[in-house]
Amino acid sequence: MKTESPTKTILIIGASRGLGLGLAAEYLRRSWHVIGTVRRPSKTGLHDLAAKWGGQMDIEQLDIDEPGEIAALRAKLAGRTIDLLFVNAGIANDPAETIGQVSTKDFMRVMLTNALSPMRVVEAFEDLVPSSGSIAVMSSGLGSVADNESGGWEVYRASKAALNTLMRSFAARRRGDGRNLAVIAPGWVRTDMGGAHAHLSIEESIPRVADAIAQFQSKPGLHYFDYRGQIVRW
Repeated sequence: MKTESPTKTILIIGASRGLGLGLAAEYLRRSWHVIGTVRRPSKTGLHDLAAKWGGQMDIEQLDIDEPGEIAALRAKLAGRTIDLLFVNAGIANDPAETIGQVSTKDFMRVMLTNALSPMRVVEAFEDLVPSSGSIAVMSSGLGSVADNESGGWEVYRASKAALNTLMRSFAARRRGDGRNLAVIAPGWVRTDMGGAHAHLSIEESIPRVADAIAQFQSKPGLHYFDYRGQIVRW
């Protein structure tokens, strides 16, 4: 495996478990400095990684649904250079629940955590990402409007489609920006959210996600791609 420069830093928002924890482990193996966030101070798998990798990793506390916590972490990291900002945090409701069945409270909860809060993080931290850096959000193939021919996961789909649209608006306001902006579909992965019947393990998805990000690194502007580096239809 190609080893990246040890001077590079990735900030992973939502790194305590699942795909986020897999990302932290992968970039540590690639010799990046990793800053990972957890919602609560209780011990997680990220703390185990930090114990193993020592000074190569920092853990910060952040609930992305709390604007005050976003502002506090942004102030704490002032002056740092973030080569890759990766917003991974996300939730789902019952995938069988239709739009006619979901409660207003649950709909708003999913939309807040999956669409509005990630974009608040992107807006808050983007000025720490240099012109050679990347800003990525973890979306889903389910966020593709064009590819939605099977239905299901209605609220989750809508939240990821909203995230994708907001990233397009973010990119439109920054035409000519040299940074790579990435909307990533990691595949159907066996996590707490993806379930035991998903097609991919974290180990099969995340290294290829990192490879795909590197592949698009030199391509400015917004791209929606999957873990294989293949473009996904909007």
